[in-house]
Amino acid sequence: MPRFTKIVATLGPASSAPHILETLIRAGVDVVRLNFSHGKADDHVQTAAEVRRIADRLGRPVGVLADLQGPKIRIGKFEEGKIHLEAGQRLILDAKCELGNRERVGLDYKNLPRDVSPGNILLLDDGLIVLEVESVQDSEVFTVVRHGGTLSDNKGINRQGGGLSAPALTTKDMDDIKAAAAIGADFLAVSFPKSASDMYMARQLMLAAGGRALTIAKIERVEAVEALEEILDASDGLMVARGDLAVEVGDAAVPALQKRMIRLAREKNKLAITATQMMESMTHSPTPTRAEVSDVANAVLDGTDAVMLSGETAAGDFPVETVDAMVRICREAQRSVPVNLDRGFLDRTFNRIDQSISVAALFAAYHLNVKAVAVLTTSGATALWMSRLNCGLPIFGLTEEPATLSRMTLFREVFPLLVPDMNNDRDLLRSKAEERLLEAGVVVKGDLIVLSYGDRMGQVGSTNTISIVRVGDPPPAKH
Repeated sequence: MPRFTKIVATLGPASSAPHILETLIRAGVDVVRLNFSHGKADDHVQTAAEVRRIADRLGRPVGVLADLQGPKIRIGKFEEGKIHLEAGQRLILDAKCELGNRERVGLDYKNLPRDVSPGNILLLDDGLIVLEVESVQDSEVFTVVRHGGTLSDNKGINRQGGGLSAPALTTKDMDDIKAAAAIGADFLAVSFPKSASDMYMARQLMLAAGGRALTIAKIERVEAVEALEEILDASDGLMVARGDLAVEVGDAAVPALQKRMIRLAREKNKLAITATQMMESMTHSPTPTRAEVSDVANAVLDGTDAVMLSGETAAGDFPVETVDAMVRICREAQRSVPVNLDRGFLDRTFNRIDQSISVAALFAAYHLNVKAVAVLTTSGATALWMSRLNCGLPIFGLTEEPATLSRMTLFREVFPLLVPDMNNDRDLLRSKAEERLLEAGVVVKGDLIVLSYGDRMGQVGSTNTISIVRVGDPPPAKH
């Protein structure tokens, strides 16, 4: 049985060399993440091109996710690069300070003095440093250290409970969206969205730049949790970005939020990526902790489309070993995913022909000894919709569109295959589908498969036919 949950790997110094990229793709990476918080746009263009060259040579589609930096809500730099803070010490956050010391430090985010008030709690460096605001005067925020430690240049700032007014899309993000469109990115992750309008704007900017990327909302603000449904309605999927989210809502609240977000995404036929510290210890260790194994497995059991690696593959010592470990965990967890397709149909209504045909195909596959479900698709929408129902069988998305092939790399249970020159001749479609599945080694002659397709291939939403086919049998005679 193939692995259903997809793996997203962040590229960086540890993984951008062509031979490492090839090893990662061979190991099981389905989507690469280009982090626009680091590097230049030209670097990402070259990396994406190299990924596609390797993927084409290996005959394995790999998606490209462009992850925007978002607003830089950070402190500035220190004269010595870092300071050590003790509990009870005072520290001034000064929007006009250029180089900091033990008494004060500058702000990349100049609006912080307007966003905070006495009594607010500020969390720096993912919550390792905790400051309480005592007063605000002009450009200065006077704080007292509640939890100290070493604080270095450019660490992030969160306000406990949210409320910072920084816009989701900065000027840099708008330029990076153009770069992502030029790359032909398959997915665009938007950092720190607070409302549906942030996601609508990102989509319009992508379309205006000539891109077709699916938009992924990174849920990492309190405001995003409160507006979750409207943000998801305006997006193609979400990312459970557990780092900043945990800092804003509290770490104990994140597991339940993760389950809620993944469940809602599946109900709305959207994508879900689970991210942040999934295999953190493997940044410097060749094996994961037992807690990390459970974390990845639980995300699989929750129904996430993908699990994501960040620093582990971007800058870690064991990027390939980390992917290998994640593949093993996903496969093993998959064995325990409950499949009850009949129950899944009971609380759903279907008012579209393509959805009704998809349900019929899955129902037939579930109750017959079928080796695979194959859907011939132009946009990938039918394959995505089928994958929301958890049929327990691999769904092969057959398409002639390279862009659709790439975007299906993120769909749970869906395995994209390119079928050139599809047309409206049913017998030829069936023949091409069988030939491609045999060529890919996923079926052998005599296997039973379920095919779904439309009378008008090339037209989105035209799926209106299912066929239950024994591979290798001749097509029925025409009358």
